[in-house]
This record gives sequence, C-alpha cells and structure tokens, in this order.
Amino acid sequence: MSALWERLADLPLEIEGYSLERLEREVSAGMTRVTTVLRLTGDGHEGLGEDVSYDPDDQAALQDAGPVQPLEGAWTLRSFCDHLATLDLWPEPARHPVSVRYRVWAYESAALDLALRQAGVSLHEALGREPRPVRFVVSLRLGDPPTIDPVRMRLEAYPDLRFKLDATVDWSEELFAALRDTGAVDSVDLKGLYENTVVDNPADPELYRRVVEHFPEAWIEDPRITDETWPVLEPHAARITWDANIHSLADIEGLPFKPTMVNVKPSRIGGIRELLEVYEHCEREGIRMYGGGQFELGVGRGQIQYLASIFHPDGPNDTAPAGYNDPRPGPGLPHSPLPVAAHSTGFRWG
Repeated sequence: MSALWERLADLPLEIEGYSLERLEREVSAGMTRVTTVLRLTGDGHEGLGEDVSYDPDDQAALQDAGPVQPLEGAWTLRSFCDHLATLDLWPEPARHPVSVRYRVWAYESAALDLALRQAGVSLHEALGREPRPVRFVVSLRLGDPPTIDPVRMRLEAYPDLRFKLDATVDWSEELFAALRDTGAVDSVDLKGLYENTVVDNPADPELYRRVVEHFPEAWIEDPRITDETWPVLEPHAARITWDANIHSLADIEGLPFKPTMVNVKPSRIGGIRELLEVYEHCEREGIRMYGGGQFELGVGRGQIQYLASIFHPDGPNDTAPAGYNDPRPGPGLPHSPLPVAAHSTGFRWG
C-alpha cells in the first residue's frame, strides 16, 4: 500500500462538468505538437490536466467528441479514479498503446488539481513534503543531417544550459568532438527501445562505443542490450538509465540489473496511485530519479516540474520550460535550477 497515495485518496471531489481545449505549437523536433487541456469544474473551482498523446488524429477525435464522459458527481479522489478505470476514454481506438496511459493521466491529474483546490491545499502540503528548485536539461535531436547548430544556438543565448541529446548513427566524429568540447552534455539518449516509430535507433555497437568514450560522465539512456552492445556497455552499467520501457513499478523491478537512475514520466505511468508507488519504491531502494517531458504545451509542463521539485529536484530533469523547445528559443527564459513556483492550492506550478 502506498502511504503517499493514502494522503490523497480520500480528498473530496465535486465535479459539475468539464471542457476540452486544443493546444498546437511548432516545436524544435520538426513537428507540430497537438495536445488537449482537460478542464474539470466544480464548487467554484477548476482542475486542469493535459492529454499528451502524440498522434494528432487521437487528439482530434477526443476534441471532436467533446465532453461525453459521465464524470459529474460527488466523489473522493479514490472513487473517481476507480470510476475512471471503468470508462472507455477513446472515441476511436488509440493508435499507440501507451497513449491509453497518457489519457488516464490527463483525467487523473485534472481531478487531483480540482480536489486539492476544493480542499484549499497544495500538492506538497497534502503529501507532507517541501518542494525544492528544479535542475533541468534541454532535450534535443540535432537535425537531418545532424549538426551542432541547435546546441550552439542555445548556448550562445544561455551559456549555462545543459543538454540531453538523441545520438544517431549519422553523427560524425567531428560532431562528437564538438559536442564533447561544449562540456554541456549531461545525458545521451540512444532510443534503443523504440520500435516502429520515427525515432527508432539501431543497436549499433560502434555508436555506443563512441557515446561512452566521448561522454565519460554522461548518463546513457535506453540502450538496447544485445550480445554485440553489452561488451561496450557493461563497464558503464552504472551510467545506464531507462525511460521508454518504464510504465510501472513492475517494469523497474524487471530491469536486467538494478539501475542507478531511472526516468519517471508521470504520463507514461498513467495513474496517480501507480506513480506514487514508483516514487516510494525508488526512494526505498536508493534508485535515483529524474523526470521526462512529452512536449507538453499547457499545464502539463508545470505539473511535471512540480513533481520533480518534490521527488527528484537534483536529477537531470528533462523538464525545461517549453520555450526551449521552440525552433529558435527567445530571450528571457528561466535558467536552471527553476525556483519553486508551486501555487498555494492545487496541482499547479508557475
């Protein structure tokens, strides 16, 4: 049983209705990102969550269907989440299995926000914890063909930035050297666990060798372990972190070896209860954590920053303010670490 969940589960929750809002923005990955903000209302308050499903058709189907779910009534947070689990939240079948968890997170995070606001308390107060400033990195792919330009452009404007970069087999030796010389790379994402996506990356032992050698202090995220790559990776096992395969506590327990660090993405876990169980397990087992973003466009970004401030403020959190995802980030963006910006009530940040 999750002790942290029990601090939240019996919060009263009154829902009178809800609405959906489409958000859309061009981001630095060369795509137009679409998300949906879910707005629950009740007792003079509103609670917000964000559906971060990546397929625009999934978002369009949700928005076109409108607020058709039977959510109105007097609940506790526990009974609402139990009720939500009985509903089909998809007007059309999800085009990617993980998106089912993303949508649950949107509804549950909105309900948590509303319940806390109706109770007049903040998330950290309800959990009995203090938020701290959040260290963050900026996550980037380097284009096609890859160049150092996206990194250099950001460092010229924000010299203290740190990065998590997606390494690919077409990185040249010159690019590796130039990136190494910036001294700004905290994490390298090998994207070795994705299949049938636009970011699939082969398990190339030569790429892995160059990554571990050029970035001897960086975290190595999501390698694919094979007979060919493990001899390269094994001496650096303490630097290996996991992301794409972490959907539950069972996934962490089932890793090939106990990790030093894992990337905990709240939307990928899906449920509040399950997320808190993951946090408690990692703290108990001495597993360090950091948070991961999903190109959130609205309230979802602040919510993952808020969770990072409570559970892993010092990790290489992939939770940079959304402006850093713009093709050309403008002036005046916050520096790392983000100062504490929790609202006095609810599940809100910033």
